[in-house]
Formats: sequence, structure tokens, C-alpha cells
Amino acid sequence: MEALNEWIWFILFVPLAALAGWIIGRRGGQRHGFSQVSRLSSTYFRGLNYLLNEQPDKAIELFLHIAELDKETFETQVALGHLFRRRGEVDRAIRLHQGLVQRPDLSDQQRVQALLALGEDYMRSGLLDRAETVFGDLAKIDQRAPQALKHLIGIYQAERDWAKAIENAARYEEVTGEPMGKLISQFECELAERYRTANQQEDARAAVARAYQADAKSVRAGLIEGRIESEAGNYEAAIRAFERAARHDPEFLPELMASLLAAYQEVGDLSGARAFLSEMCEHYRGISPVLALTKLVEAQDGVPAARAYLARQLKDRPSVRGEAALIDLTLAEGADSTATLSDLKHITDQLLVRNPSYRCNRCGFGARTHHWQCPSCKEWGSIKPLLNYAVV
Repeated sequence: MEALNEWIWFILFVPLAALAGWIIGRRGGQRHGFSQVSRLSSTYFRGLNYLLNEQPDKAIELFLHIAELDKETFETQVALGHLFRRRGEVDRAIRLHQGLVQRPDLSDQQRVQALLALGEDYMRSGLLDRAETVFGDLAKIDQRAPQALKHLIGIYQAERDWAKAIENAARYEEVTGEPMGKLISQFECELAERYRTANQQEDARAAVARAYQADAKSVRAGLIEGRIESEAGNYEAAIRAFERAARHDPEFLPELMASLLAAYQEVGDLSGARAFLSEMCEHYRGISPVLALTKLVEAQDGVPAARAYLARQLKDRPSVRGEAALIDLTLAEGADSTATLSDLKHITDQLLVRNPSYRCNRCGFGARTHHWQCPSCKEWGSIKPLLNYAVV
């Protein structure tokens, strides 16, 4: 079936074969033309039969024969070039498409199509400089500008030439109307990181500003801005940047929390840190802000208050990391462990209920009970107990 999917696009050869026969008929007389149509059709359907029987190599030879019957059929030659590229015969595809480009009888549209195919050949073979030249020329032609610009963006990403990637992404947005702000923001962040590591702080700040302009909710821009300001000793600005990033996407809170708390420590504002972490606990269901807040409660209010706070939180968001922290606090307090054991039992029960006991090793489907056939991918015998939550 995979081979069939790989070659099914050759159905396109039906009209091409008919067209080739019609052209031959016009040149050599109606009777001769009908004969050629018959030959082409017969060859085509033999090739299609090979495809349906998953014999692509034999099919390819017959399709090559179709092309040989009428070498002047442009679409057939382009399709063959695509075929060679898909098979990994890139050199052969390049030679074929180069030959097409050099033909003097092509229309402007055909020449553009051949150049686009040649540029894609160069990309596939890793000749990015040649591909860049071809696509750069094509980008000046309106009807093929989007495809060429998209390829140029890919080339400049591979070469890490972020300035040119930004330029072409902006032009692509202008030509197509497709929003490219999030991608441009990532490219600006790459520039900002480059400037930051080179200690070019003003250039880094300018790149961050452009990243925000392209994507006002860029979490990455906030992270970079926070690091720039922390390294410069501007801790209040760093706090604002980190908090802005966390509010835009709380799921990135674990990525920035250590740096944020360090900045709060530098300005001596633990109350501000507690207030922000409390806010994040309302929006982020993970355990990270709870554990960080537990440490602040311990530092300001003592171990008993920290243990009581963590125990309350774990009833709503059970966590193995939270359990470990609760055990540490109980040992540090030296209190009666009976209540803590009861809390841990409740947390463990919740973990067992919320997590699957079985998982399909083929598609990853999780289940609380065993199935001999996976309900998702329908594979037999692929669902097995998870070691972390074994039921036997």
C-alpha cells in the first residue's frame, strides 16, 4: 500500500498520454496518430497495472518509454524529473530539468515551472547556493513568487542567515496575505540570542523589540529580554519581562521560574514573588509554582506552615515531586508522620486514578483496563501494563 501511495500521482499520465498521441496524430496523419495513441494508452495502462501490483520499478521503465515517444511534451518531462527526485536520483533530475530550462521553445510560464523544479532539485541535493540563485530570480516573477519565497525562507533557515530569512518571510506575507508574524518573531529572537551571547546588548534589545512587534505575545522574546536585563543588572526590568512571558503562556513557567525568582531575590521582594506565584497557581496546573511557593513560605513562615500549605495543594494537584517535597518537610519538622502518611495515601490514590495502568506500545493509547485489541489503532496484543502503575 505504501508503494501505491508513493506512485499513485502517475494517474496524471492519463491526459498526458492522450495529449502526446494527439500531437503525434497532428504531425503524422490521423491514421498514424491513432496508432500512436493506442501504443501510448497500452503502455500507460501496463504501467498502471504494475503500480497497482506494487512493482514500481517496472512501471517506471514503461513511463520512461512514454516520455521517449514524445520528448517534446513538456509536462511529461517535468513529471519525470519529479519522479527521479522522489526516487533519490537527484543528478538525473537535475540533468533533465537543466535540459528543459535551456529549450528555446518554452513559454514564460513553462520556463518558470522548469526553473522551480530545478531549484527544488538543487535543494534536495544540498546545493543551497545554486538553489538560492534560482529561487532568488524566480521571486522576481509574480506568478511563482510564493513558492520561490517559501523555498528561500527554508534555505536561509538552514544557513542560519536570519536577516535574509526575515526579509523573505516579510515579502511572502506581503505577496500571499498569509500571516508570518510568529515565524518572523522566532527569527528575530535568533538574532537577539546571537547578539546577547556576543555581548552586543543594544542590538539584542532592538531585535527583541522587533520580535514583539512581529508577535506581541512572544514568550521567547520575554525570556530573552529577561536574561538581557538580568545580565545588565536591571532586575526590575527582568522581572517585568519574565512575568510578561509567563502570563502570555503559563506552560513556560518552569522554563523561566528560576531566573525570575533570582531577580526577585536580587531586589529583595519576596512578597512580590509570593504574590506572582500565587497568581500562577491559579492558571498553571503543574506542581512547579506550588513547590516554589512552598519554599518561600518555609523561608518566611517556617516549616509547619510550608508543610500545611503543600499538603492542601497536593489534594487538588497530586504529584510525585510534591509527595517527595512533603516527605522532606515532614522529616525536617520531626512531627508525627501519621497525618502525613494519610495525606500521601490520598495523593497516591488520586495518581492511580488519573493515570493509565496500560499503554499501547504501537500508538501510545492509555487505558485504565486491559484490552487485547487497542481501541485506537486496532493492533492486537499491543496493550501492556505500565511498570509505574502496574496492577499485578
